[in-house]
Amino acid sequence: MPQHNRFKHALRQGQQQIGLWSTIPSPYITELVSGAGYDWVLLDTEHTPADVPQMLGQLQANAAAIPGGAVTSAVVRPAWNDPVLIKRYLDIGAQTLLLPFVQDADQARAAVAATRYPGRGIRGVGGTMRASNFGRDAQYIHTAHEETCVLVQVETREALAEIEAIAAVDGVDGVFIGPADLSASMGHPGRPRHPEVDATIDDAIRRIRAAGKAPGILMADPQRARECLDQGAQFVAIGMDLTLLRTALERNLAGIRGGDAPAAPAGPAQPAY
Repeated sequence: MPQHNRFKHALRQGQQQIGLWSTIPSPYITELVSGAGYDWVLLDTEHTPADVPQMLGQLQANAAAIPGGAVTSAVVRPAWNDPVLIKRYLDIGAQTLLLPFVQDADQARAAVAATRYPGRGIRGVGGTMRASNFGRDAQYIHTAHEETCVLVQVETREALAEIEAIAAVDGVDGVFIGPADLSASMGHPGRPRHPEVDATIDDAIRRIRAAGKAPGILMADPQRARECLDQGAQFVAIGMDLTLLRTALERNLAGIRGGDAPAAPAGPAQPAY
């Protein structure tokens, strides 16, 4: 049987999951982050140099981490909603995927189909991959979908108009709102905390919840992250490893040299995320 997906079942039970966005493509960093006590960690390949072989090491490091609290679930973001990439990340053991730039229900259905074996979808069959314990788990092909969590990312005006149709797709477990790309789509590039963007995100969280799916977001501003949680967001990343490291490094130097330390970021570090 495939490994129990704690993250997927927590979402189904309505539990809120606090996460960290990880963009440093290093198993060493992944192990460090995964032991810090967050509920989940996003391991990114869309806006990082990481690829499938690198991600294998990161997933192994996540599994080996000595937790500071509960075990931290790994969420992998492929570079695109592509069936070949999806197949490869599932085969190396990813169980939860965040698929970027899903614009409508057809693209959401394609994402789900790529995570299911024939009879339920189009996932290619490999007999000896890591996900099935190198072929030792004969039931994997029959039961893998039960522990696979599909999160789709809506990040444009056009996608937000399709929220209800996207959320209605069977097999979609959660809908993630991308504030940076959304703000650019709305004519406010680099301003993910623009009041119009905030209001649109609030409405999107409400609509995703009303559709019966888990809303998610990346929000590094602690007050705003709490607002999103209070409104019903279920999986919220409250920071980014690279940004936290960068800020700590600059503050450490400023403490010796004098001068003003840089302020903590009020949103995603780079609009691309």
